[in-house]
Amino acid sequence: MDFRIPKEITDYLAVLDDFIEKEIKPLQAQDDNERFFDHRREHARTDWDNDGLPRHEWEELLAEMRRRADRAGHLRFALPKEYGGKDGSNLAMAVIRDHLAAKGLGLHNDLQNESSIVGNFPTVLMFRDFGTEEQKKKFIQGSLDGSIRVAFGLTEPDHGSDATWMETSARREKRDGVDGWVINGEKMWNTGLHVATHDFVFARTSGKPGDALGITCFIVPMDTPGVKVEEYLWTFNMPTDHPRVSFKNVWVPEGSYLGDPERGLELAQHFVHENRIRQAASGVGAAQYCIEQSVAYAKQRKPFGKPLASNQAIQFPLIEAHTECEMIRTFIYKTAWEMDQMSKPDVAKYLSDKVSMCNYRANRLVCQAADLAIQVHGAIGYSRHKPFEHIYRHHRRYRITEGSEEIQMRKVGGHLFGFIGANRPAKAAE
Repeated sequence: MDFRIPKEITDYLAVLDDFIEKEIKPLQAQDDNERFFDHRREHARTDWDNDGLPRHEWEELLAEMRRRADRAGHLRFALPKEYGGKDGSNLAMAVIRDHLAAKGLGLHNDLQNESSIVGNFPTVLMFRDFGTEEQKKKFIQGSLDGSIRVAFGLTEPDHGSDATWMETSARREKRDGVDGWVINGEKMWNTGLHVATHDFVFARTSGKPGDALGITCFIVPMDTPGVKVEEYLWTFNMPTDHPRVSFKNVWVPEGSYLGDPERGLELAQHFVHENRIRQAASGVGAAQYCIEQSVAYAKQRKPFGKPLASNQAIQFPLIEAHTECEMIRTFIYKTAWEMDQMSKPDVAKYLSDKVSMCNYRANRLVCQAADLAIQVHGAIGYSRHKPFEHIYRHHRRYRITEGSEEIQMRKVGGHLFGFIGANRPAKAAE
């Protein structure tokens, strides 16, 4: 077994580092943009008097970062070449996200907004794999050039982890001689609606509560009558772009849905494995940053006349966290490599439990590492003059969103006890 990272990936990390030094760090340093990353970050990013939404200046800075990364050929790295990408592998993306997160807070990789010089484009892949030719032509290019932004409305006020019980529904109705659908319901944590042009709205169109089939993924323009953002939910990590939105007699024409109208939930799962493995890699990178910063501080801080690092009470927790980083990183890279050997359906069938293991353990690790860094640094660690509170607040959400750790453990248990999944194919073990 060869555990070396392929040379083309390590060479690309050097290219990214050079781009960050030449293009991104100067941008972060100009016009007091450091305010978005130093102790002022939460206030600088948050428009407290506008429902706690992101400030325009913050979002424009992120947009400029993405424009520069796109011009340099990095932003679309993971996308197919036909969309200007480089066919980046899951292994490459895991290594890159680990590498970028290990640098600490910075404009190069601010995952509070899922923004990075190497981007993630799940919507593009959804339209590629499930869209009609007309939808592909409109939404893929629009998503890439920023003229179209599609949000994702699955979770509801009373239904989260099990979306099969959703109450949002749609029924057929003809208006002015045109066949269509009327949607009624509510969605919660419908992230990004303050800038979205469209929303994926999942609604039950047939079957009964609890059925996996009969849920449709509608594409609803945000200016459709009856769509209303009721409130933005203030969160542990501000700013917020997570609203509760209502749909009251919202009519869309026939064909305003993505894929098979009976199998909308399959679309919701389409990109989850790629997202989860990349998220896990970011968690390990951020955890490693917390550990390395703590080790450096413990070696130079000298209470009672000797370095903190001379105390085993300081050493041992950091040793434990460092060991966890090494083990989880190796597992993430292995799983990402295995994903590259399979089709998406096979990944869902044979590797879903491994992806969940990587994700929930990495999300837990980074929260523990950030908390440990706060403790090692003492009062200054608790302050906003260090980044650990921000890292903790950001990554704490991932123990809930995109599948809570309990749901992911449930998936692992389903595979372990044979309730779901199947034996792994021989090619995955080769």
